[in-house]
Amino acid sequence: MANTLKLLSPLRLGRLELKNRLVMAPMTRSRALVDGNVPNPLAVTYYAQRASAGLIVSEGTQVSPQGVGYIRTPGIHSPEQVAGWKKVTDAVHAAGGLIFAQLWHVGRVSHPDFHGGELPVAPSAIAVEQEVFTFQGKKRAVVPRALETHEIPGIVEQFRQAARNAKEAGFDGAELHGSNGYLLDQFLRDGSNQRTDAYGGSIENRARLPLEAARAVAEVFGADRVGYRLFPQNFPYTGMHDSTPTETFTYIARELGKLGLGYLHVTELVTGPAAPAPEQRITPAIRKAFPGVIIANGGYDAQAGEAVIERGEADLVAYGVPFLANPDLPERFRRSAPLNTPDASTFFQGEEQGFTSYPELT
Repeated sequence: MANTLKLLSPLRLGRLELKNRLVMAPMTRSRALVDGNVPNPLAVTYYAQRASAGLIVSEGTQVSPQGVGYIRTPGIHSPEQVAGWKKVTDAVHAAGGLIFAQLWHVGRVSHPDFHGGELPVAPSAIAVEQEVFTFQGKKRAVVPRALETHEIPGIVEQFRQAARNAKEAGFDGAELHGSNGYLLDQFLRDGSNQRTDAYGGSIENRARLPLEAARAVAEVFGADRVGYRLFPQNFPYTGMHDSTPTETFTYIARELGKLGLGYLHVTELVTGPAAPAPEQRITPAIRKAFPGVIIANGGYDAQAGEAVIERGEADLVAYGVPFLANPDLPERFRRSAPLNTPDASTFFQGEEQGFTSYPELT
């Protein structure tokens, strides 16, 4: 059975030919250099080791200093960062892989410590009820500053310039991080967006910034080399909820489809107590609304990944922790080989340990 898995079959994504349907999901690893948030030289090995994925999506990468909210996470807004990422993309390409940059602005999920004492920005002055990891330890998130209407085109330009930088760094495309309670997601959902201008109120208005940012990135790479990540469930960790999630997420899926985006990366849990009942899943409605490729994410193993493709609910399946602990995950699926045990204590620390140290099959 292993050799006939649809997961291991190729797929065309716009102008790109993916050698299999396994996507390495974006995963924050908190190993960027402290000086300048430049990708760690170890990231060259880390990503190249996993180039057997049909597509790699990089860890979240800040579009600007304003977008920072976590320690030791890389950016794509300085020459040094671009140079660091160029080494990564060159290594991935040399190993036969494809890699997209995930463009990230955390919005309110931040702290003044990251911004010289200035408040983080958000659609509305509503705090997220969580702690933020700073270089001085965990600190309570603060009430953010609501962006002025005249500032919003500047946010769009941050994404546009980040896309230009990502292209210069050799990335094959880009994914906008529109999920998990970060800035674009904050604008989209009515639980975090209480604006009364053109960027708040109706679903159409709340989707305006995400769509403007997606259009800007598409103008740089070409729409077929751009993806967008969505998380249609409530997300308690960053206090995210929406009063009409099916309507909200099918609307943005339809509009992103009109832009011609290559894919939507949809995270909807399939395991655990937070996983919705089958009849409550929003991914099937998103699938109907969006004409392009769908990447499913949310705790899949080989069997569940094969099943979601068989059902026609998705075309690709993203794997996070399994790829973290198994650089050769496609080959393990091919051979039905056992998987390495992930070491959670090194997910966000440890330098090479738990980063480039996981063994491959022999």
